[in-house]
Amino acid sequence: MAGVGVWLIGARGSVATTVVTGAAAIKAGLATAQGCVTETTDFSPGDATGLPAIGDLVFGGHDIVETSLRKRAERLSEAGVLPASFPTLLARDLDETDAEIRPGNAPIDRLIEDLAGFRERHGLDRVVVVNVSSTEPPVAWHPGFGSLESLDLDLLPPSSRYAYAAFSAGCGYVEFTPSTGPALPALAELAVARGVPYAGRDGKTGETLVKSALAPMFAGRALRVRSWSGLNLLGGGDGATLADPAARSSKEISKGRAVAGVLGQEVDGQTHIDFVPDFGEWKTAWDHVSFEGFLGVRMALQFTWQGCDSALAAPLVLDLARLVARAQEKGRTGLLPDLAYFFKDPLGSDEHRLPAQYERLRAFARDLA
Repeated sequence: MAGVGVWLIGARGSVATTVVTGAAAIKAGLATAQGCVTETTDFSPGDATGLPAIGDLVFGGHDIVETSLRKRAERLSEAGVLPASFPTLLARDLDETDAEIRPGNAPIDRLIEDLAGFRERHGLDRVVVVNVSSTEPPVAWHPGFGSLESLDLDLLPPSSRYAYAAFSAGCGYVEFTPSTGPALPALAELAVARGVPYAGRDGKTGETLVKSALAPMFAGRALRVRSWSGLNLLGGGDGATLADPAARSSKEISKGRAVAGVLGQEVDGQTHIDFVPDFGEWKTAWDHVSFEGFLGVRMALQFTWQGCDSALAAPLVLDLARLVARAQEKGRTGLLPDLAYFFKDPLGSDEHRLPAQYERLRAFARDLA
């Protein structure tokens, strides 16, 4: 597949900057595609997959901040997220992408024009829009969301405006945040009408990834989970956004899906999210699981997860962009529940068991190939 573009919403944020820098480093032979699921042997890397090569992807995006992508990469390098030499060695790639970033607070017609112009300038066959911007608060239901005919564009939250623009421009879409995005019946209708695929929601990169791997173990061994509580500490822009209770509620809802979804019932315990500016680009999650086994004997499991969110998210963004682009090339339209493996709150799927999600993803990739 030639000519595939990736349009990032929040294009100058930490995740997007890591995506662009990482793809450029892979293209230049400065890094491997470690962390990219679609580059593992289970997905037959190479021409057999039909996926666009990471080094061939062209990037652009929308953002509301004006800090240059190169400057953002320098800050991430100082924070230890990117190798110190990358902002200099990959300056040309960063500057080329930065020239393709447009103001995000624009009318929908302008957003559509930006996407169309990007595709035309680079002679792209496909463009996939990926939302990696800040988390929005949950949106109250409105009857106008129920159908495309009754949709009032002025009622749409920003993430849904971007999804509307993407579908209208004939682009695939990935909702990598817990925001509403394409999760409205009216937008699902538009995606089918325009013949484009989409997937989401909320990239599964850390604590919830562990939950979706561990919870099937308890279920499979008939061990009763009595409670599951978690504490998440994070810094950076994401942490600052989630310090707002309204935005944090979107993330807490999303993070709470996995355990109940796997075990088939709600369990006691809550997931807490706290902003710690000192953590910078890193996050730590501590979980306590109380369970009982034979004869009701009480036991417990605790785990700590520490990671760099941008480094965990960036390879998944590349995976998703490539898979959605290939799906569109193969004529897939509408929601892609096969990509649930990548999300905390997967649209179109109630399956939260990580092994089952992985097998469905492999089957999907085989079909695309």
